[in-house]
Amino acid sequence: MTDRSLSMQKGSSGPDVERLQRSLVEQGFAPGQVDGHFGNGTEAAVIAFQQSEGLLPDGVAGPRTLAALGLGTTEDFPTAIPGVNVMVVSEMFPATPIGNIVANLPLVLESLVTARLDDRPMVLMALATIRAETESFLPVAEGQSRFNTSPRQHPFDLYDNRKDLGNRGVPDGERFRGRGFIQLTGRSNYQRFGAVVGLGDRLVQTPELACDPVIAAKLLTAFLAANAIRIKQALLEDDLRQARRLVNGGSHGLDRFTDAFRIGEEVIGLSPPAAGTGNM
Repeated sequence: MTDRSLSMQKGSSGPDVERLQRSLVEQGFAPGQVDGHFGNGTEAAVIAFQQSEGLLPDGVAGPRTLAALGLGTTEDFPTAIPGVNVMVVSEMFPATPIGNIVANLPLVLESLVTARLDDRPMVLMALATIRAETESFLPVAEGQSRFNTSPRQHPFDLYDNRKDLGNRGVPDGERFRGRGFIQLTGRSNYQRFGAVVGLGDRLVQTPELACDPVIAAKLLTAFLAANAIRIKQALLEDDLRQARRLVNGGSHGLDRFTDAFRIGEEVIGLSPPAAGTGNM
């Protein structure tokens, strides 16, 4: 097994790189010469393996890639959770009552840990998303706006027939409006993610459950997990607009999202055992 703090990338060398190369060969991803030098061939093999395993294809053999290769364990995964507390998060949410953070932050962090999305980029993504969607740090229901309700029409009429949301006409628009920390919207999302978090059809039958804090935290995490690779790729490229689009479908709330994310980058660190750039 490799050193648990190790992260290997192009330019690395030594016995651990040789073990990495041998493991890649065993998995059917030839790196070229097995010589202990992390060059172009090894990088290409790592990327191909990562793509095969549904990992972020960054060419870096970090904790998640090493674990998938049998050279590490899930205990080696980087975590940002020890550095996240109410006072730190309140800096990311300057206009939010601190009592709301006290009440709901533990639920969000627990859900992220359970889903193994507790690495720094995804923790920042989750918190910045909450800031963009519901700055109060409370799971709330979407209000009427010109984007969802036509003049002199019933509430949320512009959602009623949205096929991309799986809606089937009145009253689906209002029934499946945005709710929770992630503002889950549309019949198809309520059906899909209700099943993911263990509610079966209950979320479709009782959409208001999406505003229950425990359920809202699970829905937030489930939605991020479903888009995790693309989100991480966007964050790796520092493309916050694209990361936001992958959740919201547009740029609504981008200013709040970006502000929270940038503050979080300054105040939330990465806890051991991870070191180096590593795998997100």
